[in-house]
Amino acid sequence: MFSRTGIDLVESGEMILEKGDPEGIVVTSGASWKCPTYVRKLPPCRNECPSSEDIRGYLTKIALAKDLKKDQDEAFDEAWHILTDKNPLPSVHGRICPHPCETGCNRKEKSDGAVAINNMERAIGDHGLARGLKLKMLTDEEKTAKVAIIGSGPSGLSCAYQLRRRGYQVTIFEAFEKAGGMLRYGIPVYRLPDDILDKEIQNILDLGVGLKLKTRIGEDVSMESLREEFDAIYVAIGAHGGAKLNVPGEEKAANVFSAASYLNRVNAGAKVDVGDKVVVVGGGDSAIDAARASLRMGRAMMGEEDQVETESAQAALDSARASKRMAGCESTIVYRRTRDEMPAIASEIDAANNEGINIEYLAAPKRVIVKDGRATGIELVKMKLGNPDKSGRKSPVVIEGSEYVIDATSIIVAIGQKPQISGGLKKLVDEWGWVKVGKNMTSQIEGVFAGGDAQGLGISTRAVGDGRKAARSIDAFIKGVNYPPSPKPRPVKASQLRLDYYPPMPRHEEKSISSEERGGNFEEITKTISKEDAIEEASRCMSCGLCFNCDQCRIFCPREAIERDKKREQGWVMFTDYTKCNGCHICAEVCPCNYIEMGMGL
Repeated sequence: MFSRTGIDLVESGEMILEKGDPEGIVVTSGASWKCPTYVRKLPPCRNECPSSEDIRGYLTKIALAKDLKKDQDEAFDEAWHILTDKNPLPSVHGRICPHPCETGCNRKEKSDGAVAINNMERAIGDHGLARGLKLKMLTDEEKTAKVAIIGSGPSGLSCAYQLRRRGYQVTIFEAFEKAGGMLRYGIPVYRLPDDILDKEIQNILDLGVGLKLKTRIGEDVSMESLREEFDAIYVAIGAHGGAKLNVPGEEKAANVFSAASYLNRVNAGAKVDVGDKVVVVGGGDSAIDAARASLRMGRAMMGEEDQVETESAQAALDSARASKRMAGCESTIVYRRTRDEMPAIASEIDAANNEGINIEYLAAPKRVIVKDGRATGIELVKMKLGNPDKSGRKSPVVIEGSEYVIDATSIIVAIGQKPQISGGLKKLVDEWGWVKVGKNMTSQIEGVFAGGDAQGLGISTRAVGDGRKAARSIDAFIKGVNYPPSPKPRPVKASQLRLDYYPPMPRHEEKSISSEERGGNFEEITKTISKEDAIEEASRCMSCGLCFNCDQCRIFCPREAIERDKKREQGWVMFTDYTKCNGCHICAEVCPCNYIEMGMGL
C-alpha cells in the first residue's frame, strides 16, 4: 500500500500552522511507528531572514534545473517569482542587505563557508529586471476597501505590494519628490543605483498602486481626512531626522550636518561642498556611507577645473586630477568603541579602509571648534572599554586628560536617527518620539497600523517584513477575522544533517572595481555575479529540511520500498510502500538533509 506524507511545520512570519500535501497526510492501514515520515522543515536561512524569503525554494529551483532538463532562464524566472512572493525588491536588497540569513546557513559549518545568499538574491533580481518580469497578483477580485500607505520606503512599498496583489485599492503618500524613502535618500548611489531602485518601485506601481508625491501628512493632508476616506492606514514614515551630538559648538557651526540630511542632499543631486577634511562621528552604516560619499564629493568638487580640448591633454589632466583627489581629500570616522563593536556591515568597513578612510577608534567628541560661524576642527577624548551595556557591547569610558584635536572642514553626525512627526501622527508616538507598535503592527488608533524604522531603527529587510506582516493584519482587520499566531520556529540544525555528503565547493563572491577607479565619482562599486557562477552557487545550498532528489533513501533501501514520483520536481517526491518497509531506519540515516523521520506522527 502506498502513502505520501508531508507536513509543513512552520512558515516563519505567516499564519500557516500545518499544511498537508493535497494528496493526503499520514495514516494508512498496517503502517507502523517504525516507518519513515517525510517532514518538510524550516531551513535556518529563512528563520534568520527578517522578510521570511523562501531562500531554499529559489536556490534549489536553480540548482535542480539541469537534472530536470529545464531551461536556465525558465529556472531563474521561477526563482524570481518565489523570491518576490515575500520581497518585491530583490535587486535592491541583493545590494544593501547585511544578509543575516547567511549567519544561519548550515553550510558555514563546513570549510567552504555559507552560501552567498545575498549575491544570489542580487543575481536573481537583476535577471528579473533584464527579462522584464512582472510581479504577480494573487486574485482577480477587485476589492472596494481602500488602504492608505504613509511613506514609500521599503516597509511602505512592501505593505502596498502585499495588499494590492490581494485586490485592495492602495494609495501611497510620500513627502519627498521621489519614492523610495531611505533607500533613495539614505544610501549612496555607488551602493544602490537609482535605475535599479526606480525599476523595482515601478514594478510595484504597475500592479495598480497609486502614488502621491510631495504630500506630507499633517501639513498637506490631515490624518483625520485619511481616516475618513480609507478603511485602514499603514504608517511607514521611516526615521529621517538626525540625532545631535549635544556638545558645545555644534549649534553654532553651519558646516555640521546630520548624516541623514547630508546623504539626502547628495542623493538628490546637490553638490555639497564639504571641503577636504571631513570628520564623521558614528559607527553604523550611515557613518560609513557618509564618509565614503563625502570622500567622493570632496574629490569631485576639487576636480571641477575647465576641460581641455585635445584627448591626449584630457587624459593627462584626468590622471593628474585622480592623483590630486586621492591625495588631497581626507575623510575620518570617529567611533567610541573598537571595530569589534562597530555595528556597520563588515564588508563596508573594509571597503572604507580600502578607499583610504581613516577610522579613529576609542574616541568621542567633546566639543566642536568654531571660527566665524564654521567648524574648523573637533576636540576628541580617548576612551577605554568597560563593562557590557544592555546591548551586550562593552561600554566606552572616558580617559581623563586625553583630549586632542583634529582639523575639519565639515563634520557629519551619524549617531542615530528619529522619525519626523507632524500633525495627527503625533498621537502615535511614545515618550521617546518613536511610533508605538503592537505585535500585529497595530498602533494606538484602531485601523491605523505602523512599522519599519518609525518604530525603531533596523535593516531594510526587517522593514519589508514589517510591511508584509502589517498587510496581513490589515487584511484581517478589514475582513473582521483573527489569524492564528505562527508557531515557534524549529529550524534544522547542522547537527541534524549529514554534512559529509556535500562535497566542498568554493563560494562565489561579487567583484569590485579598484580603489583607483572609484576616484571622484559615484559609479556602482560591486558587480553582479555571472549566471554561470550563480548556478554553481545555488548548487551549494544543502536544502536543509527538504528533499532535493539525491535518491540516497531509494538507493540504500534494502527492501526496495521507496519510489520516486517523477511528476514532482522537488520536495515531496518520495513515497514508501509500507507493506514492504521493515522499519530498518536506513533511509533516515542516509538522508543528508534531515527530511526523513521515523514514525507516523510527530
